[in-house]
Formats: sequence, structure tokens, C-alpha cells
Amino acid sequence: MAGKKVLIVHAHQEPKSFNGSLKKVAVEELSKQGCTVTVSDLYSMNFEPRATRNDITGAPSNPDVFSYGIETHEAYKKKALTSDILEEQRKVQEADLVIFQFPLYWFSVPAILKGWMDRVLCRGFAFDIPGFYDSGFLKGKLALLSLTTGGTAEMYTKDGVSGDFRYFLWPLQHGTLHFCGFKVLAPQISFGLDVSSEEERKVMLASWAQRLKSIWKEEPIHCTPPCSGSLDYHATFLMTPAATQFVLGVSITIFEGYKLITFLPRSAAVADQR
Repeated sequence: MAGKKVLIVHAHQEPKSFNGSLKKVAVEELSKQGCTVTVSDLYSMNFEPRATRNDITGAPSNPDVFSYGIETHEAYKKKALTSDILEEQRKVQEADLVIFQFPLYWFSVPAILKGWMDRVLCRGFAFDIPGFYDSGFLKGKLALLSLTTGGTAEMYTKDGVSGDFRYFLWPLQHGTLHFCGFKVLAPQISFGLDVSSEEERKVMLASWAQRLKSIWKEEPIHCTPPCSGSLDYHATFLMTPAATQFVLGVSITIFEGYKLITFLPRSAAVADQR
């Protein structure tokens, strides 16, 4: 859609990889729509994944005991974070949609992408306490995980040897992205690259390009139960008994019944277009 801004956070070492092809397809298709597309290619940028006291340019608020969360929060308020963090935060702030493109590593993201999340999505910029989930500071923005796996789609089902993929996506989609306020779109998962034929890979790329044509019309998934207003919390951030019962009543829908993807033959999957 013309005028929209997209940030692609890309985490793969090889430009000629399938992840690189998925990133290229996204850049080409979204650019055709008139979107402004920015790519943070973390490996080519030699992005620093370690969260250390070097991320703060000024004096720490507590010189005796270093707490990364506290110190980066204070540094953000003082504009005393390092330039690489500030630059990535600027890209996120300007984006309407953030796409994370990566291969699945140990049911999670590569270390360099985890480091990006740790360092960039700091308190003060992406959230506060309170000021998270539906009240997160990045509310109004969309986020999407586009990932690849070596294992086949069947391996990541409820009865598969690796278990339902929705369980390992929960910490990323709910605990990271939704915590920061993002509206999360259904994931794009390209399964079974270790056993996929060239023709199957072409189908996966084509399905991704096709989905992107209508990406701005998609509704976000429900990372937490929908309700009128916000859930009622005690001061300890524990849900009240009424809210807890509401969550329990829809937990099966969240974990078992929500259709995030449609399986293609053997190894490819695309997000349900609804």
C-alpha cells in the first residue's frame, strides 16, 4: 500500500540462502505497492548481539551494581544509548509493519536476532511497567514472523515429533512482540527446506509473494483473549478471578483451535488468508 513503511529485520549469514530469497521477494513485492522498505541485515551489519554496559554512553545510575534493564531504561530517557541501538529504534518507530526473517534455531531465533530484540526493544522505548501488551508503546504497528525450518510441516503438528509449532511461537509472538504492543499477523512458515525440491521452494516463494499482495487487509491473530476493555489486574499483575476464568475458558482456542497456517503438500506453509 502506497505510503506505508516496512522494516525487514533479516537474520541469515548467506545472501543466496532461501531466507535471502524470501527477504528479496518481500522487498520487491512491497516496493511495487509503493511501500518504503528498509532492511536491517544483521549479519552484514555485524550487529552486536550482546547486551552489555557498553550500550550506555553516559555514566550508569548505579556505579556499584550494574542492572542492564534499569540502566538502559535510564539511558533511553537521557538519550544515552549507543548509536546502533538508536538507529534501529528509529527504524522501528517509523515502520508500520516489521517483518522478522530468520531460520529457526533451537525452536527460537538466531542469537543475533535475539540480541537485536534484547537491545533495541528496551524499556522506555517499547514498553514500561505498566505499559505493556495492549498498552505497549509500539501499539498500532504490525509485526510478522517469517521463518524457515529444516523439519517438515508434519513434524511440527500436535502429533508430530517436534510438537505443535504454536507452542514455540508463543514466547516470540506473545511474550516479545505483543508485550511491546505490536498487533501480530499470522506467521509465514516455510517448512522442510532440508528435504524440499527446487519446485517446492518456488511454490513457497510464490505463496509468500501472493500473501504480501493483500498483507494490509489481514487481521492480527489473538495473542491474548479478546475482551471489552483491558483485563482486570491486581497491583501484583495477577489477573483477578473473573479474568482468570475468562482466560481459561478460551485457552483451548488459543493453543489448539486457532488456525494460523494452511499446509501445502509435504513441506511448505502459508498463512491463512481469512
